[in-house]
Amino acid sequence: MNQLLRLIFIIIALLASPLQAGVVVIVNSENATSDFSQRQLVDLYMGRDLYFSNGEMALRLDQSPTSKVRHDFYKNLVGKSVAQINAYWARLLFTGRASPPQVISDSEGVLKAIRNNANAVGYINESELAPGVKVVARVD
Repeated sequence: MNQLLRLIFIIIALLASPLQAGVVVIVNSENATSDFSQRQLVDLYMGRDLYFSNGEMALRLDQSPTSKVRHDFYKNLVGKSVAQINAYWARLLFTGRASPPQVISDSEGVLKAIRNNANAVGYINESELAPGVKVVARVD
């Protein structure tokens, strides 16, 4: 009976634990933007629109090409791998039509850059949220 109770408690603990955190898009807490639609995010991160709704130019931040959060972000946002995104940007750079988001090495760097720039926008794993930023979209 003791083993059965232990098993029940383990199952309850597993069911009660939070699911893996998703990817969230964040801006400086002082930024006037309150949310982004899926379409706006696609346009922003694929270089079709470079501005916030208030007309301010967005400083788009990407994470390291080898990071899991970058992989998850693009896979969920546009259904493409990081290699496909890199090829997309290579074509656009060659034609001179647009430039890719600025690459920051990790989530800590993205948080720091966003806290220091009211017009920066980036993405991190939801579990890494910290003061000074606000969530404007979820990319699940």
